[in-house]
Amino acid sequence: MIAAVDVSGTMEILLQKEKAEQFSALLQDAALVLAPDLYISELTNTLWKYHRSHILTKDECIQYINDGISYVDKFINSKELWQEAFSEGINNNHSIYDMFYMVVARRNDGILITNDSVLATICRKNNIQVCNGESL
Repeated sequence: MIAAVDVSGTMEILLQKEKAEQFSALLQDAALVLAPDLYISELTNTLWKYHRSHILTKDECIQYINDGISYVDKFINSKELWQEAFSEGINNNHSIYDMFYMVVARRNDGILITNDSVLATICRKNNIQVCNGESL
């Protein structure tokens, strides 16, 4: 199985939230884990917000960023994805950032691991397998 993971899915694992066990098991079972290269920027920014809100220390954030990056086996260059992501954003009236993840999953016949329920719904409507803590 090939998996694509977005930052909302990764944050569930890193912070040991409700869906951490399920998401982590899927990542471990995957032969290949993919993400668009914007994942690194998004993960870093998300953890900066946790630091800014005094929820996590700088060192904790750095460790979580390193851990989150290590979950992904291969990052896909956004330059290869932007046109398709842009079209899907228009077609689905949804954030282009999220569409990058959807496109990665679709192009690789993978399952998208996400905690974003709106993105999960869009993926299902587009016949892309998704795990968001509900049934696959």
